[in-house]
Formats: sequence, structure tokens, C-alpha cells
Amino acid sequence: MRRLLTVLAAAVPLVTAAVYLPSAAAEPENSASTTFRCTSASIPLNAPAGTKIESLTAVSRPTGSVEVPPVSPLPGATIPDVPAHCEVTVTVGHPGAGDHAKVQVWLPESGWNGRFQAVGGSAFAAGDYGSALAGAVRNGYAVATTDAGVSSYLDVSWALDNKGKINKTSLENFASRSEHEAAVVAKQVANGVYGRSASYSYFNGCSTGGRQGYAEAQNYPGDYDGILADAPGIYWDEFEVATVWPQVVMNEEQTYPTKCELTLATQSAVKACDKLDGAADGIIGDPATCDYDPRRLIGTTLECEGKQVTFTAADAAVVRKIWDGPRSTSGKKLWYGPTVGADLTALADSKTGDDGTSVGAPFLVPAEWVSTFVKKQPAYDVSTAGYSEFQKLFRQSQAEFDDVIGSDDPDLSGFRESGGKLLTWHGQADQLIPTQGTVDYRERVEKKLGGAQRVDGFYRLFLAPGVNHCAGLGNTGPAPTDALGTLTKWVEQGKAPQTLSASVKDASGKTVTRDLCLYPRVPQYKGNGDLADASSFRCVRPHH
Repeated sequence: MRRLLTVLAAAVPLVTAAVYLPSAAAEPENSASTTFRCTSASIPLNAPAGTKIESLTAVSRPTGSVEVPPVSPLPGATIPDVPAHCEVTVTVGHPGAGDHAKVQVWLPESGWNGRFQAVGGSAFAAGDYGSALAGAVRNGYAVATTDAGVSSYLDVSWALDNKGKINKTSLENFASRSEHEAAVVAKQVANGVYGRSASYSYFNGCSTGGRQGYAEAQNYPGDYDGILADAPGIYWDEFEVATVWPQVVMNEEQTYPTKCELTLATQSAVKACDKLDGAADGIIGDPATCDYDPRRLIGTTLECEGKQVTFTAADAAVVRKIWDGPRSTSGKKLWYGPTVGADLTALADSKTGDDGTSVGAPFLVPAEWVSTFVKKQPAYDVSTAGYSEFQKLFRQSQAEFDDVIGSDDPDLSGFRESGGKLLTWHGQADQLIPTQGTVDYRERVEKKLGGAQRVDGFYRLFLAPGVNHCAGLGNTGPAPTDALGTLTKWVEQGKAPQTLSASVKDASGKTVTRDLCLYPRVPQYKGNGDLADASSFRCVRPHH
């Protein structure tokens, strides 16, 4: 549970951080005078197609702190200095379906920048619980989120009906429908409160939120002018099953490397491949060029939690299979493994009993997906699956869920024609969602829509070396500092980004800056200059 808290706590605040950072983009041209009416009567709503409005409330909140409630497994938080704002809550349902999705819209009383922003969710939570909402209000946005009528980060009690079958209404809401309906509702709310429409609309999300952003671009291309969708959980039906692969490997091979050994393998790979970009800075600039073999560690002894541990040939075999990624029983590659250099301890976690016997300890998000959605047996233990069972689970997840939650349709022509802009960054050390899946999608879009140049006109991808899932805790590489501001400039001023500004503080507290490269380019050290300064690097074509 402690590791789960660390990973989720690292991922969830990312959206907040991205919103908190001030945007350098200019004010919209027509963000002049507005009225401000925080009353239910001032907000006439037309229900989105196929829905009914069940309730609407509007409450004025004074300037002060916002208390974010504890939502398992994360603790609560206090967000200070939130400006006075109107909190509007709308409940939306589908007649006869028995669902109730809550849409929250927060609107600053003064200083509205004329923009609307929606914020996405994380894990099995469809939306935000207050942190990102408060951050956006502090930056002058009218902001919205939806709970899609489902539960929290890890509660999937909504997934199955009383007959043990998939609750299709709730799954469709979580997958994409509620996000679209929230956009329709929230824009009307802003119009009612301010007496005019928002000049521009943006979506901002990472992980589950990133997947929601892609679903919006694919299914509802007119909802947003700009979509910031980071570390996106696209190919949901594949990657969620794929990320239990480390547990399957350890179970099948009956070998459970300790956290110390997994960390040793990761650190050794980083050390071996560090200089491939010309810079000895503790970061693999282009992990695709790293061919480190963990068999080089066989026989290495290390101190681990007070015990002497020896890295064995069996440990090396497990690490190699995890990096390689899931394969069928015939050897066909099914999906991507974690990037070399990503932390393996979240997905390849295990625990050892008093008798010395080790068993797998799966990361709960993919474990819940496999047990509850795919197997429809919430008590199923994914750590007991072997290679044959894994292959069945993977194929079943694809067959049952790709259409509803895959969020991987490469036809973005509707979004392109609507004038929308899609900006994505993904950490090259993402330990939870394989980075290569995002690259795979981008390349499929290029094939579908006529090549890289045509796609770059509305969709740009940036990879962040050394950055983990949603730029959570423990990054070694610089993470984007104001991707939302960059997207805003692209949408409103036509300034398409060639690089994405990023920074991180190193172990000594010094700020390290980089300019993330537009895919497919990768960073290369110029051969001289401060390794902590972005100007010492250039973006070049990959060498693989």
C-alpha cells in the first residue's frame, strides 16, 4: 500500500502542478468586461443529447483555503489563497439507466481570463477532487471536472452489475461519454455566470486524464480548441493487461528479484547508456539506443535491508523478459515493456513471508482491471497467472473493451478539421504506462493522415528523458514547466512548439533545464557547455 500511495500521490498532483504554473500566453482578445451572476436562476441549461439534468446548484465561495477531502488511498490537502469563485454542481443522468454523473464547475469572481479548462482524472477516478480545480481558478480559468458517476482511484465496485456482468452504462461514462457531456454542460454554465461564452476551451489531463483527452479528440473533436494529454492511458485494453506482465514472469519463472536488485538493474542500465547522447548526466537521452544486458550483473552481491543478496542468472532472465515486454506463448510480441531506465519496483513488486517464500504484489490499478473487468472475478489474483493464462487475458481484454475504452482510433481528421491542437508529452522513464505505446499511436496517426509534417500541424509529441509517470516524485530528467501555456500560444497565437521547456532540481538543489525535442528528434550534447543548461544540447534525428 505504501508504494501505491507513493505512485498515486506522485501522479495525481501533476495535473495540479500543470495548472498552478502561470501561463505566459496573452489574454484572449475578447476577455473584457463580464457580468458575474452566481445563482441557479442565471444558468439555463439544455441537457446534452440523450441526458436529463437532475439537479443544479450554485454557491458563492469567498477568498481563502480550499480543503480537498481524503479520497482513498490519498490523504486530504489544503490549497491556500484560492480567489473568490462560484461553485456550480450539475448532476446529469441518462433516462432509464440509473446513472448519476456529477459535473463541478468553478468560476473565478474576478480576473477571469476568458478561457474554459476541463481537468481529467487518474487511475479509476474520472475527475479531480479539488486540487486542480483550485489551481485553475488561481490562474483565472473557469474550470470543470466530472466524476462520471463512478467512484475513486481504486474503487471499481461499479464495474459489475448484480448479475456479475459489465455495467456498460458506467463503463461508457468513464470511458468517454461523461467527459463530453461535462464539456457541453460546463460551457453553458460559464455562459450563464459570465453572460458570455469562453473565448477558448482547453482540456488538461495526465494518465487516465491523458486518455480522456485523446478520447475527446477522437470522438468529440469540436469540444476543445486545445488538448493537453500527457502520459496518456491509450490502448487501455492492452496496456492495463500488459502491465501485469512482470507479475506473470516472476510467477512463471518462480523468481522474485528484490527491490534492491531491480533498482540495481535500472541504475546499471542508466550508467551504461548515460553517455550515448554525449553527456554524462545520469539520464538516458534516447532509451531506444540502450542495449544493456542485465546478465552483466550475475554474481554481483549487494546489501539489501540488512541482508546479503546475490544477483543471479534467474534474476537477469526476469529483468530481460520484463524489459522485452509481453509475448504470446509462441513468442509473438503482444505489447511493449517498460522503457529501459524506468523504475521496475512498482510493477514487479513482491513480498516475502516469514518462511522465506516470495509471492507477487501486483500494482492495484492493472490488477483491478484484469480481475474485475476481464475475469469478472474481483477476488482473482493476477500474480498467480502463467504465460498461457496471460495470453488469454490479453486477447479477451482486446476483444471486449477496445471499442469502448481503447481510445486508440488513429483517425484524427475530425479534430484536425475542427482546428484543434493536441499536445502530448510522455516521460521516457514512465514506470506505469509504457512510453512506446504513445509513440506507436503517433506513428499510426501519421500513416492514417499523410505523414509527419501534416500531423505536426495539429498534433505534437514530446518525449521527456528520465521523467517518470506524470512527472511524479523522484525524476532525474527535466519535466515540462508550462506545457499548458505552450499549448495556449499554439492555439491562440499560432506559435507551434519546436521544443518544450523543462526543468528539474538535481540532488544538490541546482536547477537543470532542457528543451524537450519534438518527436522523433532526440537530445544530443553539443560537446561543450554546462550540462545543466538547455543551450548545451540540440535536437537531432535518432540514431536507431
